Amino acid sequence: MPPIEDAMKLVVVGAAGRMGRALIAAIAGNDRTTLHAAIEREGASELGQDAGTLAGIGALGVSVSDDPLTAFVGAEGVLDFTIPQATVAFAEITAQARIVHVIGTTGFAGDDLSALKAAARHATIIRSGNMSLGVNLLANLTARVARALDEDFDIEVLEMHHRHKVDAPSGTALLLGEAAASGRNIALSERSVRVRDGQTGPRGRGDIGFATLRGGSVVGEHSVIFAADGERIELTHKATDRGLFARGALAAALWGRGKKPGQYSMADVLGLTDE
Repeated sequence: MPPIEDAMKLVVVGAAGRMGRALIAAIAGNDRTTLHAAIEREGASELGQDAGTLAGIGALGVSVSDDPLTAFVGAEGVLDFTIPQATVAFAEITAQARIVHVIGTTGFAGDDLSALKAAARHATIIRSGNMSLGVNLLANLTARVARALDEDFDIEVLEMHHRHKVDAPSGTALLLGEAAASGRNIALSERSVRVRDGQTGPRGRGDIGFATLRGGSVVGEHSVIFAADGERIELTHKATDRGLFARGALAAALWGRGKKPGQYSMADVLGLTDE
């Protein structure tokens, strides 16, 4: 189905990656969006290829480029699942262009977040460790359960991803940890336990623990475990298709169209923000 006349013009950065290809396919399959440009790093072997062919859906007439400055001209939004350094650089350009920047990149440091905050003065930034509807519902439930249960219930976040993932804990695991900390009205940075090895001593009351598994082709599995004496509550989400993240990113971009500059989350997009 061809895009409608006022379809949102989107740029995919990191076009040759697994998520980049999924995003290109999702854009082509949605009549409210159209692929404006596809960007890869300088020297990438995919430069010059048709983005649709690269994504396995047939030619779209859009060649992969390494020139974001030119590509962002006339665009209305950018879909970005790359690396922190690249995302910060793209944010500077989206701020200049005053367009929507959907960020699924994870692994940011403090300076990166400060740069994104500065860019959000002019760009509409929608950032989430996970673009899935199900995961964001899980985060909402996690906060509610953490709020309802006291520290007799220990909280552990368990996640597993494919062997190629480079950051840990995953952005989604941290999203869930932040939700749990919010429910408990504590700072995750002060109460999280990321590593256990050797003689660690007993578990600290009220800590939020993280465990990371890597292997195979797992798209993403996350569980939040509330464990007390004699009982355990587990909230779990399993992703089997990377396309669900791409569809969520499109929903975020369309939601952000026309919104004033600022930083938003998928909770905003889905109307899950607590009053």
